[in-house]
Amino acid sequence: MTRTQRPPPSNRSRNPDPRSDERIYNIIPLNNLHPDHPSHRFPEVHAAIAALKAGVDLRRSPSIQLQPNDDLLDWLGILFGFQGHNVLNQREHLVLHLANAQMRLQPPPDNINTLDPAMLRRFRVKLLKNYTHWCSFLGRKSSVWVTTSSGADRDLLYAALYLLIWGESANLRFMPECICYIFHHMAEELNKILDEYIDENTAGRPAEVSNSKNGTTPHSNWRNYDDINEYFWSRSCFEKLKWPMEIGSNFFETKSKEKWEGKTGFVEQRSFLNLFRSFDKLWTMLFLYLQAAIIVAWKDSNDPQLHALNDKDVQAELLSVFITWSSLRFLKALLDVVMQYKLVSRETSFWLGVRMALKITVSIVWITVFATLYARIWSQKKKDMGWSDNTTKEVISFLKTAFVFIIPQVLAPVLFIFPIPTDLIETTNWSVFYTITWWFQTRAFVGRGLKEGWVDRMKYSMFWIMVLATKFCFSYFFQIKPMIHPTKDLLHHSNITYEWHQFFSKSNRFAVGLIWLPVVLIYLMDLQIWYSIYSSFVGAGVGLFSHLGEIRNMQQLKLRFQFFAGAIRYNLMPVELSLVPINLIKTQWGMARDRLHRLRLRYGLGLPFKKIESNEVEAFKFAATWNEIILNFRKEDIVSDEEVELLEMPRDTWNGRVLGWPCFLLCKELYLAINQAKELTDTGDEWLWHKIQKNEYRRCSVIETYDSVKKLLLSIVEDETQEIAILRKLFEEIENSIDIGMFTNTFNMSALPMIHDKLVTLVDLIIKSKKDYEKVDNTLQELYELFIRDFFTKKRTIKKLIDDGLVPDSWPLSGAGSLRLFLENVVKLPDPSDEVFYRQTRRLHMILTSPDLLNNIPVNIEARRRLAFFSNSLFMNIPHAPVVEKMMAFSVLTPYYNEDVVYQKEQLVTENEDGVSILYYLKTVYADEWANFLQRMRRKGLVSEDELWTTKLRELQLWASYRGQTLARTVRGMMYNSRALQKLNLFDAASKENIDTDGVNALETCYKRGMESIKYTYIVACQIYGTQKAKKDPNANEILCLMIANRDLRVAYVDEVSTRDGTDYYSVLVKYDWTLEREVEIYRIQLPGPLKLGEGKPENQNHALIFTRGEAVQTIDMNQDNYFEEALKMRNLLEEFKVSYGIHRPQILGVREHIFTGSVSSLAWFMSAQETSFVTLGQRVLANPLKIRFHYGHPDVFDRFWFLTRGGISKASKPINLSEDIFAGFNCTLRGGNVTHHEYIQVGKGRDVGLNQVSMFEAKVASGNGEQVLSRDVYRLGHRLDFFRMLSFFYTTVGFFFNTMMISLAVYAFLWSRLYLALSGVENVVADNANTTNALATILNQQFLVQLGLLTVLPMIFENTLEFGFFSAIWDFIVMQLQLSSVFYTFSVGTRSHYFGRTILHGGAKYRATGRGFVVHHTSFAENYRLYARSHFIKAIELGLILIIYVVYSPVAKGTFAYIALTISSWFLVVSWIMAPFVFNPSGFDWLKTVGDFYDFINWIHFRGSVLATPEESWEKWWYDEQDHLRTTGVYGKCSEIILDLRFFFFQYGMVYKLGIAADSKSIAVYFLSWIFMAVVLVAYMTIVYARKKYSARKHIYYRLIQLLVTVLGILMIIVLMVFTQFKLLDLLTSLLVFLPTGWGVLLIAQLFRTILEKAKLWETVVSIARMYDMMFGMIVLAPVAALSWFPGSQSMQTRILFNEAFSRGLGYAKWLLKGKPKLKQRFQD
Repeated sequence: MTRTQRPPPSNRSRNPDPRSDERIYNIIPLNNLHPDHPSHRFPEVHAAIAALKAGVDLRRSPSIQLQPNDDLLDWLGILFGFQGHNVLNQREHLVLHLANAQMRLQPPPDNINTLDPAMLRRFRVKLLKNYTHWCSFLGRKSSVWVTTSSGADRDLLYAALYLLIWGESANLRFMPECICYIFHHMAEELNKILDEYIDENTAGRPAEVSNSKNGTTPHSNWRNYDDINEYFWSRSCFEKLKWPMEIGSNFFETKSKEKWEGKTGFVEQRSFLNLFRSFDKLWTMLFLYLQAAIIVAWKDSNDPQLHALNDKDVQAELLSVFITWSSLRFLKALLDVVMQYKLVSRETSFWLGVRMALKITVSIVWITVFATLYARIWSQKKKDMGWSDNTTKEVISFLKTAFVFIIPQVLAPVLFIFPIPTDLIETTNWSVFYTITWWFQTRAFVGRGLKEGWVDRMKYSMFWIMVLATKFCFSYFFQIKPMIHPTKDLLHHSNITYEWHQFFSKSNRFAVGLIWLPVVLIYLMDLQIWYSIYSSFVGAGVGLFSHLGEIRNMQQLKLRFQFFAGAIRYNLMPVELSLVPINLIKTQWGMARDRLHRLRLRYGLGLPFKKIESNEVEAFKFAATWNEIILNFRKEDIVSDEEVELLEMPRDTWNGRVLGWPCFLLCKELYLAINQAKELTDTGDEWLWHKIQKNEYRRCSVIETYDSVKKLLLSIVEDETQEIAILRKLFEEIENSIDIGMFTNTFNMSALPMIHDKLVTLVDLIIKSKKDYEKVDNTLQELYELFIRDFFTKKRTIKKLIDDGLVPDSWPLSGAGSLRLFLENVVKLPDPSDEVFYRQTRRLHMILTSPDLLNNIPVNIEARRRLAFFSNSLFMNIPHAPVVEKMMAFSVLTPYYNEDVVYQKEQLVTENEDGVSILYYLKTVYADEWANFLQRMRRKGLVSEDELWTTKLRELQLWASYRGQTLARTVRGMMYNSRALQKLNLFDAASKENIDTDGVNALETCYKRGMESIKYTYIVACQIYGTQKAKKDPNANEILCLMIANRDLRVAYVDEVSTRDGTDYYSVLVKYDWTLEREVEIYRIQLPGPLKLGEGKPENQNHALIFTRGEAVQTIDMNQDNYFEEALKMRNLLEEFKVSYGIHRPQILGVREHIFTGSVSSLAWFMSAQETSFVTLGQRVLANPLKIRFHYGHPDVFDRFWFLTRGGISKASKPINLSEDIFAGFNCTLRGGNVTHHEYIQVGKGRDVGLNQVSMFEAKVASGNGEQVLSRDVYRLGHRLDFFRMLSFFYTTVGFFFNTMMISLAVYAFLWSRLYLALSGVENVVADNANTTNALATILNQQFLVQLGLLTVLPMIFENTLEFGFFSAIWDFIVMQLQLSSVFYTFSVGTRSHYFGRTILHGGAKYRATGRGFVVHHTSFAENYRLYARSHFIKAIELGLILIIYVVYSPVAKGTFAYIALTISSWFLVVSWIMAPFVFNPSGFDWLKTVGDFYDFINWIHFRGSVLATPEESWEKWWYDEQDHLRTTGVYGKCSEIILDLRFFFFQYGMVYKLGIAADSKSIAVYFLSWIFMAVVLVAYMTIVYARKKYSARKHIYYRLIQLLVTVLGILMIIVLMVFTQFKLLDLLTSLLVFLPTGWGVLLIAQLFRTILEKAKLWETVVSIARMYDMMFGMIVLAPVAALSWFPGSQSMQTRILFNEAFSRGLGYAKWLLKGKPKLKQRFQD
């Protein structure tokens, strides 16, 4: 397609002229920059616009017609055919970025009206850095022709061209090198045009829609985003695709297998062996150590000093590890061939096939050489009858050969210590280097130069050396060595009598292997335990040195609040205005000085701050910042009006001389000052004041109290009266005595308490709503008399008082009693509407009285937590803040689909089956916040609570929504960023001249708009907003309401427009325009096709990413929240992009999360604790020291332009990128990026609060990790990272889930091995050998600890100890155990194991919508069965059956203690997997609900439904859905499933020999004859099924006769067997235990051959048997639930366990149902 041939977007009426209405714009009206628009006052904006327009002087072709106001982007748009709205979008994008970059220049340029050329050059270089590396990698000359002498126009041209391509690339944005290819050719065309050469036959863009059948097709059969992108990592892309692209190229072929290009760079194959292939270095280390340890321990298992190493036989045997090592290399080479052979079929991969073949050949040669040399050693020894010189020579020959073998492994640590050669080879694109590395790795564009700095390498190396040393020591002494004696004993037993037909009767090696199996499994996974232990210690240490948890509560905040002002000023105020000049901070001396200052500030050493008094600018900023935080607390209803007055710092309305500290800090300080004055009367003023001012709060309380009392008395007494003059004289007398240092000599300190009491009485009367002037007069008179008579040390006569002006001149000299008439009728209290006066008076009253409630302010737990965290964070190492003008601009992006925006009235009032509504639930859980809300509403005119459902309904909806996981809550939190920038911009401009009230108001008006819009953008990607509007979905209207309420909010969505030719798709950005008073469309950019080609969430983020602005973008999920006080620190956080961590600057800034759903229930608390330990301590360790943190989801902050050119902020291939977020971290690391973690700032995060929600979330995560195992990213990281970082990578990503699965497998292996020993008779021999039991004790204890949640609980304890204290952490741990947290964690092990393993074997990974509502309803048994039957229930029943059989037939189990010791962990797992869904289910043990659940389950089982039936309605539909993964699984998956199912046949094999009818026979015929019984039962069952189908409806009598006949025949068969054989009635029960598992195994295998069975007309029988099995399993699970439901007290105990944490906050579940619910009251009493 040529440039002139390119058709315009279809349906132009839906994509109108972008300049049709100049009033519509996004942030800046570029088409018509109004003089009154806030952005007009920024010269940088004008400079950016002018720079774009300067490009109009470029050469024009005849086909290019420009308008007078067109600029450089219009020229490019017309030249290459870009969409008009894309041009508009990127124009604003460029202008905003260039203006921001110009603002940030330091020092400012001389000419601010012209863009700085160096800045333009830096921007172009950063934007095109990936393109430059790509050209270098492929050996192509860059199409960017810029020299040092060329002007800035070319820099701007190339940057604009790239952004225009990127803005219109749609899904190609996931393929950065594909965009590089397009840019390369379009830039070539641009260069020709600039050099006055035009070729019209250029320009075009490729697109391919992957057809993966919704991700169910095997990965190896279709190309995902990565495959297409990696096609452009080869020079052949230029040869095959050419330019313009040839549509007939095989690259675009998707149907013909002969022409299909196939996979590129990597083939994803489903197999657990991917774990070995990706992390072969780890498994090689583990297997080799295991072999060596067994060899050493075998020699002398009683030797604790390892003297066996001195034995030459042992030394020679240790050489066998090289045979194993070479064998593992062969396995690795073989796996490479098996899994990647499809790549070899490509023409460009010929040498890959050669390398594969050579590696296999070389591996075989090494195996042969080592085996030969090893055999020669022992042959020579045998020949020489000992260790002769010849034998030693053979050993030396072996060692020489081994040295050659390990040369690459020796080089690895050398290159690790000195990485310069490696970095040079990997990052330099020279052919000779490719030749050197050809043998070791495939040439790839990513994964090069991943080395860290020397210091970082030493830190994570020491960490892993300690972990590995501990693990290997423990494994040797407590796992391997104890197993040697039992193994030898068993091998030496030759007289074991097997109780079945033994195929290998002369050897017990199979039994030995089974005994070792669980030991080996635990050995392979327990490195995860040691990692968890060490990471807990290290994480706590790193947090300690980061100063986390130094302020844990309000009491500690009070102690350090006096340093808080200095911390705010030092950290939140701009660096130019702080105590350390910016030019010093970047120097070594400046950094040292900065650390010293922080140390003094943190611990109050010396004078870390000067006392800031109320007339200083810093005092205003500090008070305004603090008050704004408190006011936002009030708006959020987490504090009351009264608490606001106690927490705020009042403005200086009474001209106080000191800073007005919050009242809660001044509690009791005035009392203590009065007592000090009484005690230190004789010491003089100077000493007394010295003692008082040692406490800052006491000093301020004394001064503020005096100033306030003076202001109060002078305010309530009428002016121009003799009384007011006397009062002024009284205060003058006091102040004069203070000035001359005679206060304690002039006045009687003993009278201060009486004066204090009178002042309290007076102020109390004044603040009462009903004023009693007579009492006020009397109290004031008494206060005056007390002062005149008792306060002076030396009594004064009336004459003296008159002379001093303290009494009226007309006062009779002898009329002391007439003092009562003084101050009468002169008091005039201000009007009640004078809020300032009464607010200050109430504050004075609080200072005077210091009530006990001040010790518990604020009451709300969340408010206390937030204040403590915010204050603590300011004493951490936080970067200095620039002024808002010079901060980095950033965006926030929130993907949204169809979740709740705002709770509707119906949602709030609808009650569940227990009569509990969402609103009632919220009012109970958040009782204090509900009271605060009502108080706020009354202030707004609420008279009756009924008005909440009418005039105040919107306020009620928002109050409820802000406590749920709704979009409204997220939007409110993210818009705090805008408000924070407004306030900070105001503070930046504040000075002494404009701090007065009028000046501040004027300043705030001036700076209210403009700067924050340039610096901050918030986009909500509401993918189906257009569809919601068309359907009049309430959510669409609520989204519009959010845009109306939040001026800076933008909504991006995909609009689908039906046309004659199909459907057109558009990315649309809208906002609410306050001028036009309607929603307006800003940009509409046509997409080449449907949005969703892969995973939905990353595709949604990708389409909206083009509308974001700034240099950083923060990804925020819609179940997150933000806080105003945290938003104040965003500009500090963004400065981290300028800081080098090691040898790299960060590309992702990790941010701490606070899980705000932890208090809803005990289950939510467990999930919160698990998540909190990961997002704090876990990620802290990953970032430092391990240097392996990735992107684990929101709310991380990305370097936007870095990721913009490297594939975006997530990956979207379906289903390999199901966990889309972490792939952004993988991509970042592979491309040389750095990820850090910062804990001085936090974002709120909601988590799932019900067990079903939690399980679905964990199923999604586990399935996502299963897909990661197959991915190219994991493979490349496993091979390209150094050994220790590879360990960190494995054990913190897929390794965690693999090792979790190993826990379940270890339980299986242990129980099946014990069952083998019991049924075979081997255990009869070893029963008396204590070595076996003792050896397994340690192994089982390890498994049990992990099973109980050690990997989660241990980090949680350390983190809670760090942040809340040791005793608090221990108490929380104890409470969690009492609330059965171990049951939950054990249940989670089953969830992760099931979905992780099933995904690797069969696939089936998919997004699971968990729902984010409140779990206050009872989940039916049928629903629980659907969710957990395959993952937990059936597995638990299987293990329970084995435990029962074991106790019956094992001689070891005869001893109760031995049986308990061996099986307690297994029984705990069984009980947890069965009972957890009911323990954590509201009303889970309610008898009426259990009965109802039973009937519901039966109806669900038998309901066949129709084609349209859902799994919730029909068992059959659910059963088919559970098999979906088997229909698409490969040969490997089917074979693995069959092998796993064969265990049930072994169960049958072992049990049939225990039947009486076997007559102690050990013939193999017994087993084969047992299948006759299976066949007879199957025939009888099929007969009954056939009869029911044919006769039950019309000829029911025939059906009954057939049933009777089958029954009679069965009875006759039993009688015959009892007469003619040794058959016993007990054999009937045993037969059930024998053949039911076998039938289940047959059924599982039959599901794999569905197609064959359907053709054979046997499938209906399979379905019928499956229904019977599920009914039986359901009854087994329901039985203990019914028993507990019947047992008195179970329901109340379960409720207490489930909601205990909520009880501690005032929630009583039973009280919910009783209060206002009369119909349920009797039921609960019963």
